[in-house]
Amino acid sequence: MLGIACDPLEHTSMYERGSEDSEDSDGEGGLGNVSRVIIRPPGQSGKAKRGHLCFDAAFETGNLGKAELVGEFEYDLFLRPDTCNPRFRFWFNFTVDNVKQDQRVLFNIVNLSKSRNLFASGLTPLVKSSSRPKWQRMSKRQVFFYRSAMHQGHYVLSFAFIFEKEEDVYQFALAWPYSYSRLQSYLNVIDARQGTDKRFTRCVLIKSLQNRNVDLLTIDQVTHKQRSTNRLDRSFIRVIVIVCRTHSSEAPASHVCQGLIEFLVGNHPIAAVLRENFVFKIVPMANPDGVFLGNNRCNLMGQDMNRNWHLASEFTQPELHAIRGMLKELDNSDTYQIDFVIDLHANSSMHGCFVYGNTYEDVYRYERHLVFPRLFASNAPDYVAEHTMFNADDRKAGSLRRFSCERLSDTVNAYTLEVSMAGHFLRDGKTVALYNEDGYYRVGRNLARTLLQYYRFINILPVPLVPEVRGKRRGRLRNQHSRSRSKTRYEVKPRPKTPRCHAPISYNNLSICYDSGGGGGGSSDEGGFSPVRPLAPGSSSFSGCRNYRRAATATCPAAHDQYSSFSLGALKTGSDHGGAVGQGKRSARVTIEVPLPVNVPPKPYLSIIDLNQLTRGSLKLKSNSFDAADRR
Repeated sequence: MLGIACDPLEHTSMYERGSEDSEDSDGEGGLGNVSRVIIRPPGQSGKAKRGHLCFDAAFETGNLGKAELVGEFEYDLFLRPDTCNPRFRFWFNFTVDNVKQDQRVLFNIVNLSKSRNLFASGLTPLVKSSSRPKWQRMSKRQVFFYRSAMHQGHYVLSFAFIFEKEEDVYQFALAWPYSYSRLQSYLNVIDARQGTDKRFTRCVLIKSLQNRNVDLLTIDQVTHKQRSTNRLDRSFIRVIVIVCRTHSSEAPASHVCQGLIEFLVGNHPIAAVLRENFVFKIVPMANPDGVFLGNNRCNLMGQDMNRNWHLASEFTQPELHAIRGMLKELDNSDTYQIDFVIDLHANSSMHGCFVYGNTYEDVYRYERHLVFPRLFASNAPDYVAEHTMFNADDRKAGSLRRFSCERLSDTVNAYTLEVSMAGHFLRDGKTVALYNEDGYYRVGRNLARTLLQYYRFINILPVPLVPEVRGKRRGRLRNQHSRSRSKTRYEVKPRPKTPRCHAPISYNNLSICYDSGGGGGGSSDEGGFSPVRPLAPGSSSFSGCRNYRRAATATCPAAHDQYSSFSLGALKTGSDHGGAVGQGKRSARVTIEVPLPVNVPPKPYLSIIDLNQLTRGSLKLKSNSFDAADRR
């Protein structure tokens, strides 16, 4: 009945052995995942026929507790809750085989524990098969998320599917699975791939309760000279700690972490700068037991690991206890300083990627804490600033970011980086682009670029000059290449290199008259040409044409032009107007002996008008002064 709060497992027989289980199910109708359970129609027994679906989730990261046939083509699926904790039921990963060609089915996942999710906003399950091994998202038209009266008012996820080939095995999952075995294989590959220059070291931080490795990657190429420094000289080595997969169902976080690791151990110049100056401590899977078992959030003991950092015990949560000890050891070291503690998670209720941070009473520390999310927003086009939140909620006191904020030094910036299980909005704000594995890798690379930008912003790393950046460019920009209008591509010849410096201006052999059109033998702002502009400090009075003044009574010598060194010397020692001698002893008259006068050809006038000085009245005065000069 709608509106009545009920236990979603009460109306199921999940905790009881079902009497209708066939001999092929091996008694897996109770606790645990189903293992080769064949669902027969009512009234049929014996050997299973083609079209009697066989469900299986008894593999790594698998999760499916029970399957029931409720109609001719409809099946109700019940998720297995986390071990020792029936509260969390959201992750699913199972296979179906023994199908019939073109068989149509409707699967209903009826016991989801999280009603606030993205299934109503574009998130759809993933599917792959033996003939199509690449994961693909199901169409939105085939997926429905609603509140069902047939299931006691609980939210149900239904998706329709058509099996194409009989011999294929089909697998359905909530997100791209990232198992413990896949992580071990990836670490073995990159460890064997690195050459003589060791860019990272791999060690086992601790063993889990089921004896699985909790790996620790140390990525750095810091020189021995830098390691000999200490904190007292304020030349310590800065450390960035990355923790991933605390919640076992958040597989997209592992893809983000892999993208970050691939970028840091690669040959990119940004990665080389980061390795040479900083130390990265990366824990790629903090909850290996929960990942292997296919739990949603908890570990083997049924405890939510991201709510127990302040209560972690070496007996119940050895992974958290070991990571916490590493953080305290680095924080108390005289050689190292922790700058960042970033916890990678995946979010099933919001789009895009965003950051959760802390609040501080110290205003300066809080302002410093805001820098990294803003820089990350500028580097990641899928970042959603509206989802970014900074709080000090008591319910999150056991999370990693709150633990690092309260138990470590004031220099530590602790964040939770969330990435959506569905996708992100495009620029129009309406269209949702769904993530794939490459999209999650890109988020990890953007994280590394943001770290470099952050350290340049706080002046730890030098900012490269513009000529250096231009010198490292290969070729020309895309928008500088010529575009062919036809479909045939022609080879574009490179443009010859030209000097970038300014060409020098020569003032020789210039015949420009700067005689004033007004009376008084001088140049005035109203009757002459361009007014005198004040010179900048340290500049020469002959740096531009508008600042030249020529004496009205001076005669140009025959052997030199008007801008020769002889004339310049006369101008420097003469009076400002050249025609009249200044009264007093401040200015001296220089007499220039010139040979016989030479006829000078007609002088063209180059009218230089400062348009910034013109107004409605002065424009008319300027025109009158030009006419008066022509009549003269």
